[in-house]
Amino acid sequence: MTEAQASVVIVDDDPAIREALGDLLRSVGLEVKAFASVPELLKSGRPDGPSCLVLDVRLPGRSGLDFQRELSAANSHLPIIFITAHGDIPMSVQAMKAGAIEFLTKPFRDQDLLDAIQLGLARDREWRENERELATLRARFETLTLREREVMERVVKGRLNKQIAGDIGISEVTVKVHRGAMMRKMKASSLPDLARMADKLKCTPETSQSS
Repeated sequence: MTEAQASVVIVDDDPAIREALGDLLRSVGLEVKAFASVPELLKSGRPDGPSCLVLDVRLPGRSGLDFQRELSAANSHLPIIFITAHGDIPMSVQAMKAGAIEFLTKPFRDQDLLDAIQLGLARDREWRENERELATLRARFETLTLREREVMERVVKGRLNKQIAGDIGISEVTVKVHRGAMMRKMKASSLPDLARMADKLKCTPETSQSS
């Protein structure tokens, strides 16, 4: 399945800045979407492929920093590069502590912006890949029976089949059957592989008991 094209979203209320940045980014083969305000951006929705946001700090109405806080509160992952003509150190520290990729003061070097954008797109690709892998693991985990989940929970803790049998009150042979079925359904090639999956799923007794 081909990944959607990477794109950069620009939010700046100065049309000349939007045009200049758009020309720069298109010249290096990036798809660009430009908006004058946060509400305009929100109406358009998020791009399908890897993306990052070039965001002016000072905007009419909702500021760039306000929008960063809203995204964080909503647990929405979108790499942000701040640009501003009126930046100060406390403002840049606040933005970076909240997870911004970069904080650039106008006028900035084109290459500094391009480097920050490449980093932002790389992080978004990695995040998207992790989300796809997690969704696949969750789907596999959902196919496990309650007993298989109980066995999985104890296997990743290092319990032996005999110990698991005693823990949940079934025979060792039955544990082996459930363990084999669980490993097949999870497509785990080894115990370390299964442990990695469980770590990603954050498997706990509560997780195992949910259906």
